[in-house]
Amino acid sequence: MPYTKIKETCLYINDLDKAEKFYHEELEMPLISKVDGRHVFFRCGESVLLCFLPEVTKIETNLPPHFAYGKQHLAFEVKAEDYLEIREKLSKKEIEITHNQDWGGGLSSFYFEDPFGNVLEIVPQGIWE
Repeated sequence: MPYTKIKETCLYINDLDKAEKFYHEELEMPLISKVDGRHVFFRCGESVLLCFLPEVTKIETNLPPHFAYGKQHLAFEVKAEDYLEIREKLSKKEIEITHNQDWGGGLSSFYFEDPFGNVLEIVPQGIWE
């Protein structure tokens, strides 16, 4: 099958306003849509990050029900030349780096958590190439 990319990724959270503050204000992702009591969506480069309230979407009737609980993980890719600047910017915003990973070949990534405990990662282009 000729896939081109993963177009959207979902996280399940418990506070839409807190998600909007973190992803839009702290991580500077443009806001696409917010429906009170259901979801908040963000643009992330060419992709879309969907944040849903799982108690609502697990009883969905217009779409297939979907939900998750626990520490979900996703990685955000950045241009290699922007990697260190982004790390510094997050540190200045007092976002704690929880782990640094050396992948060999001069490539590394770092991890941090969102306000819901989801494990987020910043990777420079080239990690999976």
